Amino acid sequence: MMKTNLTFGVIVGNRGFFPSHLIEKGRRAILKILEDRGIQAISLGLEDTKNGGVGTLDEAITCSNLFRAHRDEIDGILITLPNFGDEKAVADAIRLSELNVPILVHAFDDDMGNMTSLDRRDSFCGKLSLCNNLNQYGIPFSLTEYHTVDPLDESFSRDLERFSAVCRVVRGLRHVRVGALGARPTAFNTVRYSEKLLERCGITVDPLDLSEAFGLAARLKEDDPQLSAKVEEIRQYARVNGVPNGSLQRMARLAVVIDRWMESNHLAVTAIQCWTSMEQFYGITPCTLMSMMSNKLMPSACETDVTGVLSMYALTLASGSPSALLDWNNNYGRERDKAVFFHCSNLPAGVFETTPAMGYSEIFADSVGQENAYGTLSGRIKTGPFTYCRISTNDLKGRIQVYLGEGKFTDDPITTFGGYGVGEVPRLQQLMKYICRNDFEHHVAASPSLVADVVEEALVRYLKWDVYRHD
Repeated sequence: MMKTNLTFGVIVGNRGFFPSHLIEKGRRAILKILEDRGIQAISLGLEDTKNGGVGTLDEAITCSNLFRAHRDEIDGILITLPNFGDEKAVADAIRLSELNVPILVHAFDDDMGNMTSLDRRDSFCGKLSLCNNLNQYGIPFSLTEYHTVDPLDESFSRDLERFSAVCRVVRGLRHVRVGALGARPTAFNTVRYSEKLLERCGITVDPLDLSEAFGLAARLKEDDPQLSAKVEEIRQYARVNGVPNGSLQRMARLAVVIDRWMESNHLAVTAIQCWTSMEQFYGITPCTLMSMMSNKLMPSACETDVTGVLSMYALTLASGSPSALLDWNNNYGRERDKAVFFHCSNLPAGVFETTPAMGYSEIFADSVGQENAYGTLSGRIKTGPFTYCRISTNDLKGRIQVYLGEGKFTDDPITTFGGYGVGEVPRLQQLMKYICRNDFEHHVAASPSLVADVVEEALVRYLKWDVYRHD
């Protein structure tokens, strides 16, 4: 359900008494680069305004009308300045379009060998004026790595990649629908959250009682083609040696119900009750089903941790890869910048070293019986860099708060069960103090990628959430 093919509104800034031939050439270069990256561009044509640029109020109005006509398609706006540009006209075009999407401001390099009045751009100065006006208008924007840059430079390719990720995060979180399957487990006060604070940000939570899901699963006919297909999908996903066929059948039934529920309610992510109603009254742990959804970039969090799954989703949108929900679980000896990350587990296959093995929950087996506890996935998290993130609603302060940072999963020796890894985070003890003192949960989302910059830009600049970046 994550949008991968992005569409940018493109504004080519122009100023009448600067070289206009640069506008047409610059426009052509930018559109070609976007096309090569598979990004759809919505921009003025050469017949719409002078050289397809925006340099007057009338041209700003023409541009805004074009953008409004495509408002449901546009994920972000790219402003490019082949010459100085008219800062007021560009700002007016955005204000009049009434689009509320991320904006990237780009300016071309001048060529030191062509500094005559016929070829000089002055985009370096024009970008300063444009950004000043955007700030005056209250329009947030993002910047390229370098103040001016040739669009063929490798750094501009990184700028577009980063900005595309910011657009995915902002668009994905602004209108996401979260499925909450089951109530919060009684023992987990830590995963309380405010639906109203989320709704204020455009995030809707759609609940379904476990009894309804179990009832729908029981009513599925034995010859339902989706049921047999789901059993096979589970068998292909994880090593299931020793898992009773009855457990696989129950998993498949619940998976079909969840799939249909998500489709009919347009849900992108889910948070599912487990501890221990699922085991006592349905006879499985849902970990594998949740892992499969997360691996398909539809994150699923256990213990009905709604803001936990939003944390996973932010990382998934930013990286385009699966993310996991983990516990900050154990110290690693006396190495104070390392900790053991753990869940019992529903980690997506994409974060494991090897294909995970399905088994029963060693935590639940004694209380509910081994036969009712099958469905957990075991394995070690692969080594490499990772980004961690936690979104939380602070009801007492009436705000959404976040912490995030980066670290690395190491190959330090450890022997345990479930899904696990040893993570190293600089100044970990200071981070733990921050978490403890600021009402955050014990769960944290992690993605095997380095996307903290993207998530911070999206959440701070465009969603206006309170973010602590641990560095």
